[in-house]
Amino acid sequence: MVTAYDYPSAVHVDRAGIDIVLVGDSCAMVELGFDTTQPITMDQMVHHCQAVKRGAPNRPLLVGDMPFGSYEFKDVDIGLNNAYRMVKEGGMDAVKFEGGTESRAKIVRHVVEGGVAVLGHVGLTPQAISVIGGFRAQGRTAVRARAILDEALRLQDAGAFAVVLECIPANVATAITQALEIPTIGIGAGGGTSGQVLVFHDLLGMSSHPHHEEFVPKFCKKYASVGIQINDGLAQFRKEVEEGVFPGNDYSPYVMSVDEEANFDELMSKDAEKMRLKHDETEDESEQLSLYGNNKKMRLKHDE
Repeated sequence: MVTAYDYPSAVHVDRAGIDIVLVGDSCAMVELGFDTTQPITMDQMVHHCQAVKRGAPNRPLLVGDMPFGSYEFKDVDIGLNNAYRMVKEGGMDAVKFEGGTESRAKIVRHVVEGGVAVLGHVGLTPQAISVIGGFRAQGRTAVRARAILDEALRLQDAGAFAVVLECIPANVATAITQALEIPTIGIGAGGGTSGQVLVFHDLLGMSSHPHHEEFVPKFCKKYASVGIQINDGLAQFRKEVEEGVFPGNDYSPYVMSVDEEANFDELMSKDAEKMRLKHDETEDESEQLSLYGNNKKMRLKHDE
């Protein structure tokens, strides 16, 4: 599974043969520039889901992330209605919910019973960073690791078709995977899960730059350094424009016939002559105005 947030990224992910495309709420950070995933809205998520659907319309399974504030209510119909929006408006095949508490499992069950497939998500749940104290690994104590297993089991019982395990020790992720009957998808959770997911921009090195390296998660392997090539390409474009190298004849492909070029030159010559005559007339008028002004000054001086 790989994230995608727009048409071009969806096209690339689809062509690479990735099985599942996640339109993640991480879009808030990597595409929209926010510090967390929390600010992105339901309308914005639907917008990005629609673009991804156009880029990968048929083959991969499309999963839309339910954004923060779209499902956490006691009224579970709110979550169901927003899940319907993801499917009907966004074109998604399934939705993803974060968390595995009893109340969250209740929402998942309601949405599944309403006819929408659900991908669960436990471990580090970025939407809850205000509660868990930031982007920190989870399940590093025996008690917390056991609690994450319980959350995953709860989501399975609620009808989730798979569960994302984020930023937990590899042995914990392996134990959870073995305990579940449904697949697990790991991110920063070792190799014992059923599948893996990474963020499009991270795995391709889209932000490859010394100032951005500190923001790339430790668990992310870069399979390319696309950001460096992007920076180099943009810098070269600026340089060639400033030096007059681009576009040159090689990138100026549209030409006139010899006859049409001669006709165009003749029209431009006539226009130039008209402009010259108009300019001469304007200068004459300016000179007359100046004379009037001078005459007025002379009269005032004579009166004195």
